[in-house]
Amino acid sequence: MNPSPRTRRSAVALLPAMGALALAGCGATVEDSPAAETVTVQRCGEAVDYTTPQRAVVYEGGSADKMFALGLTEHVHGYVMPPANPPVTESPWAEDYAQVEFLSDDLLNRELVVEAEADLVVAGWNSGFSDARGITPAILDTLGIQSFMHTESCYNYPGFAERVEPFEGLYADLERLGQIFGVEDRAADLVAGYRERVAAVEAAAPQGEPVPVFLYDSGTDRPFTAGNQVPPNDIIRFAGGENVFGDLEERWTEVGWEAVVSAAPEVIVILDYGDAPAEEKIEFLRTNPTTAKLPAVVDDAFFVLDYNEGISGPRNIDGLEKFAEYLSDRAQSS
Repeated sequence: MNPSPRTRRSAVALLPAMGALALAGCGATVEDSPAAETVTVQRCGEAVDYTTPQRAVVYEGGSADKMFALGLTEHVHGYVMPPANPPVTESPWAEDYAQVEFLSDDLLNRELVVEAEADLVVAGWNSGFSDARGITPAILDTLGIQSFMHTESCYNYPGFAERVEPFEGLYADLERLGQIFGVEDRAADLVAGYRERVAAVEAAAPQGEPVPVFLYDSGTDRPFTAGNQVPPNDIIRFAGGENVFGDLEERWTEVGWEAVVSAAPEVIVILDYGDAPAEEKIEFLRTNPTTAKLPAVVDDAFFVLDYNEGISGPRNIDGLEKFAEYLSDRAQSS
């Protein structure tokens, strides 16, 4: 299991056991109208029938950003935003956040969703939805609450796995949400614009051997990093680098420092989030005897990637463009 960089570091508090009927009795209700239109859309590898949601609950910046980028603010009831996420006032969609309700700075849970009378929950598998915390699409189905899962997180979803490259997962999510809410043209235009921006980056990427890049999420005894199933892997490779752990069929995963030293990264991407500032991570890498002599550390080759540029969401494209500019400047100065 590979949770998001923030969720996997949080202490998991198991909710008290409660019956689905009890939850349903106090929970959200979906209007049982024979006139309600339904559309069949993929939720990972499973075809699911959706009616147009009016009270969506979104978990973390990536989920909210996808809805806001599609112009679906009026369909969002509220958001759950753990401390890892930068302040929403810094978001490109700060005005949209101001129009919806802040529900919690805790992890996603059933009680919160039911109390909010949600008719849709948008989150990732093991980064929002969780067997351990008792909030999964299957459980929400029994409560009459629809759910949408980030495609990027589907590769090990039990029973309905779906594997795509991370940026393709972003595009799929926008297209699928567009279908659910009847804004397919808007989604198509958005995806086309993102693809053009990515293509422009690829065309301008430095020629020659890709620069070996290590993403440092956190960890001192053993580092957490990015495998090939999360957006930073695409950010690195589209910009002209090579993720030194891009051969790992994982999302966010733990490795050994020996492997980092052996890979000799020339650039280190630091994932920056609220409860683990980038400055502290850089200082650790500089003072830790194991990492102090890494080529990237010796050359002070650190690039700070914002949390919401590293998890699945529209800001992945911004992160890509910034990192590509960093690599280009580095190539010109060397």
